[in-house]
Amino acid sequence: MKIKYLLFLLLPFFAACTQQGKFKVEGEITDAEGKTLYIEQTGLLKTVVLDSVKLKADGSYKFKVSSPEYPDFYRLRVEDKVINFAIDSTEQLVIKAGLKNFATGYTVEGSEINVQIKELRQSLSAIQAKANKLTPELGADERNVLLADVEADIEKHKEMARKIILSNPRSSAAYFAIYQKIGNTYLFSPYVKADKPYCAAVATAYNAFMPDYIRTKNLYSLVMDAIKQERKEKDSQAWREVLNSASAGYIDIELPDRTGNVRKLSELEGKVVLIDFSAYQMDKSVQYTFELRELYNKYSGRGFEIYQVSLDRSKLLWEESVANIPWVCVRDENGPDSRAVSTYNVQSVPTIFLMNRKGEIVVRNPDFSSLDASIAKLL
Repeated sequence: MKIKYLLFLLLPFFAACTQQGKFKVEGEITDAEGKTLYIEQTGLLKTVVLDSVKLKADGSYKFKVSSPEYPDFYRLRVEDKVINFAIDSTEQLVIKAGLKNFATGYTVEGSEINVQIKELRQSLSAIQAKANKLTPELGADERNVLLADVEADIEKHKEMARKIILSNPRSSAAYFAIYQKIGNTYLFSPYVKADKPYCAAVATAYNAFMPDYIRTKNLYSLVMDAIKQERKEKDSQAWREVLNSASAGYIDIELPDRTGNVRKLSELEGKVVLIDFSAYQMDKSVQYTFELRELYNKYSGRGFEIYQVSLDRSKLLWEESVANIPWVCVRDENGPDSRAVSTYNVQSVPTIFLMNRKGEIVVRNPDFSSLDASIAKLL
């Protein structure tokens, strides 16, 4: 009797153990008697059928499936109609729907994230239905009105998606939001400036918490590629400016000095100018500044000037360092990411250029041993 009683007490424990590592989805699908309901996992590369059931008159169903290692996406499918949902560990969802409006008219209980996914899906479905009406048969005026309506709906949808992303960029709903499409076009793209912060927020959150997940690697790689493309475009634009300004011999720089006054390189035309890219936080900065001061003291009275672009990250350090500097010293808040750095193709600090009175850059990175003579020759 004692053994039987002990086994009776342990039965719930064993039952709990057998349920660990499973998630459950159940509910009813009305008006679908005789139809087959599938539960499928939607991976990056393929969709896999996990289980199925033939629906009876009451439409009830219940699936128990092994929980994913990372939060992942699934769907219920009847014929070609699907309901998308996400699973994180051992969740229990109740999804109810009718066959007629299966994909968008369903209800979901047990997960706020899946409520958000449902709202995103319903909104997108309505937009897609409008977009499908943009046929060649429409007149120009009617088409323009409908197109404007679709564009307005897309912006409303994206505003809803942005709020979901910012509220929890690590969530499956946030990931789902940035991968939604109208036709074959994604609504969010890391290559679009306005969308990039939202794509980057999800990529960063996923990379912080799930760096080995294939979805993380794919999204993070995409965002990093977009950042690289943007940098290439900035560099290309900088070089186009160089070519367009070839007659001047230099690209103008316009940055604030220590007092907040904007100082332009072009204001120094007519003088021999040493354009200096450096940082007061760099090694041997004191010695470097001493050498610049010697040149300035020797030649400033004869038409020589220094235009120094500081790449210091710390504004406080820079302000303290240049308090008694006699030449023009400006700073870009972006530090090494300064537009001027790209424009002048600065690869390391210090980098210096020597410009003659005509505004032509005649020397790049001369040795300090020969710099004195080069300045004297130009003066």
